[in-house]
Amino acid sequence: MPQEPLQIEEVSGTPDGQRVLRLTGPVLLTNFFEFQSKVRASTSPTLILDLTGVPYMDSAGIGALVGAYVTHQKEGRHLALVGVTDRVRSAMQITRVEQFFHIYDTVAAAQAAIAKG
Repeated sequence: MPQEPLQIEEVSGTPDGQRVLRLTGPVLLTNFFEFQSKVRASTSPTLILDLTGVPYMDSAGIGALVGAYVTHQKEGRHLALVGVTDRVRSAMQITRVEQFFHIYDTVAAAQAAIAKG
């Protein structure tokens, strides 16, 4: 069975200071470099990663998320995860990194929480 490619879409119409990236497909060692480079290129005060379409994430994908978290923390910026599937959340729990992230059900919920400060 061929592996689904990872698609990364910039969501338009977001409030100023926010960038939303919608990921579709698994985040794996073979494809996380594009994800990592898009996250690193983001200079918005807030980055929201919509993972609703991510069925699976291997340790390299988890590592890329942790790298994004560290970068955003160091620079005083916000990082939020949206739509984390049970399988991805389990991987985050097993690797003990879930506690570092703000996780929301929807992009709107993340935007509202960030707007409140």
